[in-house]
Amino acid sequence: MLNRFSTVTDITQTLQSQGFSLLLPQTNVSTLLCNGPSTILISKHQARKDSLLPPQYISKCSPNDSYVQPESPSHALGRDLQSEALSLACPSLQCYIHPYPLRFPSQAHRPGQLKQYYLLNAASLLPVLALQVRDGEKVLDLCSAPGGKAIAIFQCATPALICCNEPDPHRRDWLAKTLESFVPHSLNSRVIVSAQDGRSFGQREAGTYDKVLVDAPCSNDRTWLYSCSGQQGEQRLQERARLPMLQAQLLRSALSAVRPGGVVVYSTCTMSSSENYAVVETVLNDCPEAEPEDLWEEIAIPLSKYFAFSPAHPGHGQTLHKPSPQPQNGNVSSYHHRLGILVVPQPGKTWGPMFLSRIRRRK
Repeated sequence: MLNRFSTVTDITQTLQSQGFSLLLPQTNVSTLLCNGPSTILISKHQARKDSLLPPQYISKCSPNDSYVQPESPSHALGRDLQSEALSLACPSLQCYIHPYPLRFPSQAHRPGQLKQYYLLNAASLLPVLALQVRDGEKVLDLCSAPGGKAIAIFQCATPALICCNEPDPHRRDWLAKTLESFVPHSLNSRVIVSAQDGRSFGQREAGTYDKVLVDAPCSNDRTWLYSCSGQQGEQRLQERARLPMLQAQLLRSALSAVRPGGVVVYSTCTMSSSENYAVVETVLNDCPEAEPEDLWEEIAIPLSKYFAFSPAHPGHGQTLHKPSPQPQNGNVSSYHHRLGILVVPQPGKTWGPMFLSRIRRRK
């Protein structure tokens, strides 16, 4: 991800010389952010000096986010996405991909100096796309550390304010360093780094934000999926027993923090249904003001060549407090899709895992 607030000409030339290609064409279609299974350097295209990006945030991906993954054989992304254009436009965001798995060196943090690029898993961009942040909006990143999604948000729009919340002091330091590495000092006034307990955040700042991202703590299949550590995998499985309650509390808090008519996106990097669909379903049943929105046609279909998407788990989607009308005449969108979509790593489409669900608070 090339930092648009830094000079990136030399990096661009290096990428091109090594076989990287621009994943998202410079169009006003949201095709600029979502891209799939390719090695990706999400490049924050150099923007105008007047575009505002807060100086604090990095990507909430696992250590493997710096791992560059293989790209789908097709390179017709621009044409395909323009034909089924997403409703989100992120013209200032660029992505570079490579056709083969490889590693690209990360840049060290240097106080007072902006980094040129940031590496992350391409699937981590999808929750940001689903959030649809617009210029001038107030945004809350409830579980912000290490900060990558906050960075991506500012690559897509110029929020009036972004609050990056992280209660853990060590992770908050990491978050602050990341933000310092990617955002000019002149934009500091646009960013707040908060240390609140996310579970009670919504009570303190009820109805304050236009958009809220809940990239919730999870059992993180992404970390051990790409490792050989059986012990780590067993630890993740143990965590799954306690995490759904925490995740549901965070999602409820987010729905309190967002204004009526605003949007909350809930995401994880696990394939566990109990941490994904079940959490969303539980909260929807408890919150009559919350309405899930279908992401299948908006994100999954246009990007299906680059990500392997899975709709709602067959065991979920049956008990919402107010079921939406069933699809008619073969319409791909359905009530099941409204609970969320899941990116499942597969050969040739190795991005993920990443679950995302969008919920709007009724006016």
